[in-house]
Amino acid sequence: MRIIDAHLHFCRDAYFDTIARAAQHENSAEHLSEQYQFRGIAHGIVMGNLPLEQLCPSYPSFLSYCVGLDGHSGFDRDAVRIQADLVEKHFQNPQCVGLKLYPGYHSFYIYDDFLQPFYELAERYGKPVAVHTGLTASDDAHLKYSHPLVMDEAAVKFRGVQFVLCHFGEPWFADAAAVLEKNANVAADLSGILEGKLPDFQAFLAKKRYYIERLKGWLEYLDCYDRFLFGTDWPLANLGDYIAFTKEIIPREHWAEVFYGNAVRIYHLALDEANTAAAPAAGIRV
Repeated sequence: MRIIDAHLHFCRDAYFDTIARAAQHENSAEHLSEQYQFRGIAHGIVMGNLPLEQLCPSYPSFLSYCVGLDGHSGFDRDAVRIQADLVEKHFQNPQCVGLKLYPGYHSFYIYDDFLQPFYELAERYGKPVAVHTGLTASDDAHLKYSHPLVMDEAAVKFRGVQFVLCHFGEPWFADAAAVLEKNANVAADLSGILEGKLPDFQAFLAKKRYYIERLKGWLEYLDCYDRFLFGTDWPLANLGDYIAFTKEIIPREHWAEVFYGNAVRIYHLALDEANTAAAPAAGIRV
C-alpha cells in the first residue's frame, strides 16, 4: 500500500529536534527519507513555517509544501497586497501545492474580508487552503479562532476554494463533522492526534477507547472517506504508530483513498520516481 503523508512540518530547530526524539525519530531529511521508504510513504506535504520571502525553500525533492501564512512567515494584515504577491509567486513554484493558515496561534478569523486576496489566488491557481483547527500546541493561543466551526463561514463565503480542515478539529469531532457534512468544498486531514512514541499500542487503544470510538463514530456517520487524508504532523508522532492508528479508525476498504488517493486528487499531485521517497538518497536536496 502506497502512502502520502499529507501533513508534516520540516524545520531544523531545537523544538522540532526535541519532539522528534520523543517520537523515536531524528529531525533530519536523511532520517525522514529512510523512514518514508521503510514504511511505504511515497511523498509528503509540508505545512510551511518559513518566511514568505523565501520563494524557493530547499525542501527535499520527495516533499511538496503549502506556503504558510502566519506571524513567523511575515503575515501582516496591514500589508495584505504585498503578502498576496509573495503567495502568488509561491503558487507558481511546482513544489508548492497549497496555502496553510494558522488561526488560533495568530488572532484572526479565517472568514475575515482581509483574507479575500489569498482566497482569490487559491481559487485561481487551484490550490487548497489548509487550516489549523482544534487544540493548539501553545497555551497562549486562542481556541475561538481555531474552532472548526469557523470553517463553515469561510467555506460558504468562498465556495470556489477547496479547504482542508487540519486535525479534523480535534477534539471537536462533532462540530468538524457538521462542517464537512454541510460543505462539499471542505476535506479534513487526520494528523496531530498522536504525540510521541506509544510504548504499548494496544494498551493505548484500550485506555483511549472513549475518545477513539467517538472519532470512529463521526467518521462512520459522515461516510465520506473520499474527503479524509492521512497525515502524521511529523515530527510530533511516531510514523509507525500513526499508520497503525489510522488503520484502526478507517475501514480497510477505504485505506487506498485515505492513505493515498485523496491527497493526490485534492492537492493535485503529479508524482513520479523523481519526487517520491523511493528516489535514491543522493538525489535529496537539503
